[in-house]
Parts: sequence; structure tokens; C-alpha cells
Amino acid sequence: MRPGEDRVAVVTGAGSGIGRAAAVALAAAGWRVAIAGRRREPLEETSALANDALVVPTDVADRESVGELFSQARSELGRIDFLFNNAGVTGPAVQLDEVSVEEWTEVIDINLSGSFYCAQEAFRAMREQSPQGGRIVNNGSVSAIVPRPHAVSYATAKHAITGLTKSIALEGRQYEIACGQIDIGNAVTEMSEAWVAEALQPDGSVKAEALMAAGDVADAIVYMAGLPLEANVLNLTVMATQMPLVGRG
Repeated sequence: MRPGEDRVAVVTGAGSGIGRAAAVALAAAGWRVAIAGRRREPLEETSALANDALVVPTDVADRESVGELFSQARSELGRIDFLFNNAGVTGPAVQLDEVSVEEWTEVIDINLSGSFYCAQEAFRAMREQSPQGGRIVNNGSVSAIVPRPHAVSYATAKHAITGLTKSIALEGRQYEIACGQIDIGNAVTEMSEAWVAEALQPDGSVKAEALMAAGDVADAIVYMAGLPLEANVLNLTVMATQMPLVGRG
């Protein structure tokens, strides 16, 4: 984090859920925020909660769309100090041998390639700007640690995010660019509420799982974003205390 109040953050997937909560929390902590997502209307709702954050509708799976996001953010806000690389989809809940090529490709394109495109643009901006540097936090999910059944595309993409995080952290050293990963467990979002009440377990049973508030995740993101660039949280796991992760399956 640079000293002073003129800090700029970009949050992807900010139209709802963790992205919205993060954008609102960052704005409350004094950051100027650019928010991205595929649909303008929910982004406008987030902007109203986040000190009129800059709204840039973006498809992270589209390389040119991502370039336009960062070009507009740099043009209107001056620089990029922080990226929360959050946009993602879960994909269909089907057994491995039933996943279609199209379903696999959609999840990988958004969750992995999209995260790379955004990280690449942020890295470039942070390297070129003066003063140099910044921080990237990738949303890894606890599925980067322990997969769920019937989620091979999602688990594969999130495991790959760990490699992306470490590569950015390594290559960013000489440019004052820090990179970390937040692995998020069950949080109350539009995405999670559809399946957490009847979550498939590895033994084939179905059960309701514990949830935490999205605001608790946002607080962790603000903490990671606010560290001086001499310090870095390489990996942080935040989860509902009683969800089945430790010793899962």
C-alpha cells in the first residue's frame, strides 16, 4: 500500500456477492474503486454503495474487454494500486465423465484465463506507473485446497490459480508488486445459497453446510490490500468455522 489517500483498487465480479462486499469495504476504507462485471445494472447498485465507484462492464474471458477495463481505470483514476481478481463461475454440478467440452471451457475461460488476463493488465500497470508497484489478490476458493464432488472444472481452475499467484509473487519482486491468494469457504452470496442448503458430500450424502457473512471475507481482503508492500499475505484461508473442510471426506 502506498501512503496517503489516493489509492486505487480494481475489483472484478463486483456486481454481487464477495465482489460487491469487497468493493464496498475498500471504498469505506478510503480506496477509490473501479468495479467490473458483465452486467451494468448490478454494478450500478454496487457503485451506489461504494462511494460512486467507477463502473466498467467487463467480460473477463474476453482479452480485449479486460484491456478496456484497465485502460479506463488508469485513464480516469490515474493508476492501479490493488486488484482483487475475483470474477468466477462454478459451472454445472455433474460427474466428471458427464462434463461437456463447452462446460469445461466456460469455467476455465472465466476462472483461469480471465484471472490471468486481469493479473497481466494489473501487473503491467503497476510496473509502468510511478511510484512503481502494487498488490494483486486472487480469489482461489477452498476448492484450491480440497475439491468438492462433481466440480472438476472449478477445482482444476482454482488449483491453477495457486500457480498463477506464486508466479506473480515471484516475478513481481523486482517491481514492488506483491501477490497473494484468499481461499474462501462458504459465504452468504447469491451463488452459494442455491446449493449450500443441500450440498453433496464425498460419501454421497447431502447435507446443509454452515455459512459465514460476506462482510467477514471483505474485511480480510481490506487487511490484505492495506499492508505495506514490504509485507505480503501469500495465502489466507477464511471459512465458516463449522463447514466440512478440515478432514473432509
